[in-house]
Amino acid sequence: MADRGVLKKDGAHGDQIAAERFHGESLKSCRVPGFILSEWKYAPCLKTPPHAHERALFCLAIEGAYTARYGLKTYACKPASLLYHAPNELHSEHFQNSGGRFFIIEIEPWWLEQVREQGCRLDSSADFNGSSLALFSLSLYREFQEMDEVSPLIVEGLMLAIAGTTSRRAKVLSTDQPPRWLRQAKQLLHDRFHETPTLNEIAQSVGVHHAYLARMFHHYYHTTVGEYLRSLRVEFACRALVISDMPLCQIALAAGFSDQSHFTRIFKRHRGVTPAQYRELATAPKPFHT
Repeated sequence: MADRGVLKKDGAHGDQIAAERFHGESLKSCRVPGFILSEWKYAPCLKTPPHAHERALFCLAIEGAYTARYGLKTYACKPASLLYHAPNELHSEHFQNSGGRFFIIEIEPWWLEQVREQGCRLDSSADFNGSSLALFSLSLYREFQEMDEVSPLIVEGLMLAIAGTTSRRAKVLSTDQPPRWLRQAKQLLHDRFHETPTLNEIAQSVGVHHAYLARMFHHYYHTTVGEYLRSLRVEFACRALVISDMPLCQIALAAGFSDQSHFTRIFKRHRGVTPAQYRELATAPKPFHT
């Protein structure tokens, strides 16, 4: 029978076994029904050998960055980005010069099977940078830092939201692939998000009519070109809020917003909280060993 008991901390033996699986230094860990929550520190330039995890897991980058490789797939993970690792999928990681600190949520098989029965499929690894999942993940990390008797309920609620959103996005990405010119237009937005390129400029750069670009962009990416550009600016701001002490006005200008009030209004629309509140959520107490 699955262990559905109360919140508990992993002991020293559990930390040692986990360290062998995750190739890093365990800072803190605990269990709640359905999940193992832990925070890890990784040395600069560390390269892990190819390995797999028995449990499915989500990895949220708190500080630093790394590259994860799954066969021919490569994911670049930056601060405030989220990566889903499917169970038993062979992969390796290469951490950048600064090393990093990461929050990991392991999912017990029985919980994963329950959500699968409800139509939520989490069958392959995926990168979820720049999505609404960032706020759910940071809220979960904050809960992890201040666990109490109500935390198991809050953790499961947040994980249900994360799993559902992840499954929905994965289905969209797997059913319909955009043409090459549209991917180029999307990349141009990534390269110039801090500017304000016109729809006509983008269309001319990839050799299509601007009306056709607008229609096809919405078909494949389920948003307008303008809204996608705003989401990129918000994603940049999320990273800046987590990894730097830059004033909000400077972040606003660096992201391409006209001023701080405009930045705050758009950011709250996308993330549900103001930039200052988001920074507070991401700024957790100093980690400690258990």
